[in-house]
Amino acid sequence: MRILTILSLTLLFSFAAFAQQSTGTAAQNFSVSTINDEAIDLKQLKGKVVVMTFWSTRCRICVSEIPDMNKLVEKYGTTDVVFLGMAWQDKKKLDVFLKKKPFQFKIVPQSFGVLLKYASRDSNGRLNMGFPSHFIIDQQGTVVYKGEGFDKTKKIKKTIDKLLKDQPTVAASL
Repeated sequence: MRILTILSLTLLFSFAAFAQQSTGTAAQNFSVSTINDEAIDLKQLKGKVVVMTFWSTRCRICVSEIPDMNKLVEKYGTTDVVFLGMAWQDKKKLDVFLKKKPFQFKIVPQSFGVLLKYASRDSNGRLNMGFPSHFIIDQQGTVVYKGEGFDKTKKIKKTIDKLLKDQPTVAASL
């Protein structure tokens, strides 16, 4: 069964579009549902800062960062910042995991489709994305930060602070 899953994912990834998301480009739209059945459409989040983290319950670095990421939600959760946790696992596995290790992001299960839009690709079109991978989308819908790996919370915080500080300036110039 595992081989069939791996083969299916390989085919899915190899036939996907070669688009990749990089900083300075317009964020590619997506529509998803969270584990709490909240519908999220990126277009509807325009005007807000969106912090999107691709993670997995099997990724030790991802799991170790949850407390620090939760602190970001506590700090900015009542502002115009939306935190999305784009998970690899299905809802059932996430429910079990999150009972033991609460993650305050809006968790999106099985986010393969979004991952395909945001992952980098090598010259042969193969996916090249480490976990965790973080993207920050500004109020105008532009990707302003992309980072992979351990200990990115300080950079994420700094980017959010700058975007929230600059927001009145951007609004005033419109």
